Amino acid sequence: MKEYLSLADIQHDLRAGNTTCEELVGYYLSRIDAHRHLNAFVEVYAEEARARALEVDARLREGTAGKLAGLVVGLKDVLCHAGHGVQAGSHMLDNYRSPFTATAVQRILDEDAIVIGRQNCDEFAMGSSNESSYFGPVRNAADSTRVPGGSSGGSAAAVQANLCHAALGSDTGGSVRQPAAFCGTVGLKPSYGRVSRWGLIAYASSFDCIGPITRSVEDAALLLEIMAGPDEHDSTVSTREVPAYSRELHWEQPARVGYLREAVESEAVEPAIRERTLAVLNQLREQGHTVEPIEMPLLRYFLPTYYILTTAEASSNLSRFDGVRYGYRSPEASNLEGLYKKSRTEGFGDEVRRRILLGTFVLSANYYDAYYTKAQRVRNLVRKESEGLFDHHDFLISPVTPTTAFRLGEKMDDPLQMYLADIFTVQANVVGAPAISIPNGTDEAGLPIGVQVMARPFAEQDLLAFSNYLTELIGAGESVK
Repeated sequence: MKEYLSLADIQHDLRAGNTTCEELVGYYLSRIDAHRHLNAFVEVYAEEARARALEVDARLREGTAGKLAGLVVGLKDVLCHAGHGVQAGSHMLDNYRSPFTATAVQRILDEDAIVIGRQNCDEFAMGSSNESSYFGPVRNAADSTRVPGGSSGGSAAAVQANLCHAALGSDTGGSVRQPAAFCGTVGLKPSYGRVSRWGLIAYASSFDCIGPITRSVEDAALLLEIMAGPDEHDSTVSTREVPAYSRELHWEQPARVGYLREAVESEAVEPAIRERTLAVLNQLREQGHTVEPIEMPLLRYFLPTYYILTTAEASSNLSRFDGVRYGYRSPEASNLEGLYKKSRTEGFGDEVRRRILLGTFVLSANYYDAYYTKAQRVRNLVRKESEGLFDHHDFLISPVTPTTAFRLGEKMDDPLQMYLADIFTVQANVVGAPAISIPNGTDEAGLPIGVQVMARPFAEQDLLAFSNYLTELIGAGESVK
C-alpha cells in the first residue's frame, strides 16, 4: 500500500475504490507488528479497529460517513477512552480502565476516526525523551539508538514510522512539538482553552493542551477544527467560535515575522539547526515578508517559571493517586500511612517522584512566596512581553529544539540537561499561545529538524495557514537543492 501524506489523499482513494478502511487498518496493523522494536504502542486494538473499519466502510458506501472517515489514529496513553486501559505510562495505574471517553477523543470518533491503539509516553507526561515510561523507552524510527522526544514520543514515532496516520498527544511544555521535531512530523499545540481537557490525565492543569501529531498541516487543521469548541465538562475551555481551519489554509499577504536572536546565534544550538532555521528566514525575506530579530529580556526565566509552576500543579494533581481508590496498591503496607508512602514510592518512577517533591517544596509554607508566588508574577510578565511582541509581529519563529534527537540514555543522569531540551517550546505554554512544529529538513546524519511557528492566543487560523505556506516554501527550497 502506498504511503499517504494526507487524509484527503486517503479519502480520494476510498471514494475511487482503490482501497477500503478495512485494508488500511490491516496495513497499519502489519506495520505495527513489523516495528515492535520501536515500542510505540502500549496496547493495540486490532479486532476492535477491524470491526470499526467495516462499519465506516458501510457508511462510506451509504454516503453517511463523517469528516474523518479513513483516518486511523493512535491515542497517547493519557487520553481516556471508555472501556479501555489508560495508565499515563505508569505502574501507578496498573489495570485501570476508563469509565468515560475524553471529549477530544469522542469528537473524532463521532466523525468516524478509527482508533488503533494507545501509545507509549513519558510517565504522567513528564519528560522530554520518552525514557521515563513504565513500559520502557520508545525508539526513533530514523535511528533506533536515539530517542523520539517526549512526552508524546510513542505518538510521534508511530506517525513517523507510518504505524497510524495521525495521533493525539498532549503538550504541557512542548510534549507534542518536541517529539514532532525529532521525528519529522507536524505537531500542533493549540491555544490554552481551545480544546477541552476533559478526559486528559492532568499533569499541570493551567498548561496542559491536547494537540494532534500528523503528516501534514492540513490534517492538523482538520483535527483541531473537529476537537475544538465549548464543552460543559471543562470550565476552562473557550466558548469562542471555531473557524473552519481546514478550509482556510491559503496565506497570501506579507507577514511580519520575528525570530529569537538567541535561538539562532547561540552556540548551544547545533549548527545544522541554526543553518536550517536561517535558511527558512532567508526564504521568507526573499518572498517579501518582513523578518527581523527580536530580543526577549525574560527568556532566561522561561524554564524556571515553567518548572516551578508545573511541578507545583503536578504535586497537587497527583495527590489523588494514593493506592486507596484505584491503581497500584503496595502489598507491603501495614497501616494507612504506610499504604500511602509505599504505594506512591513503588508506583511512581524516578522522574515523577522528583517533580512531586519539587512541587511540594515550592508549595510549602516557608517557600510559597519565594517560589510559587514569584513564578506566577513572572508568568504574568512573560505574558505581557509576549503580547507586546505580537503587537508588532504576526508570528515568532525559532528552532523547536537546540539539538536533534539525542541517544538513548545520554541525558537520563542529568535532569537539567534534559529540561533544557524544552527551552524554545515552554513560552507558548506559559502564555497560552498556539504553536506548531513543522519539518525543516535533516542534519548530516539524516536526523529530522523542526522549525517552530508561534502566534498570538487564538490565532490558529493564521498560524495554520502560514505554516501550510511555510511547509510548501521549505519543500520548494529542498527541491531546488
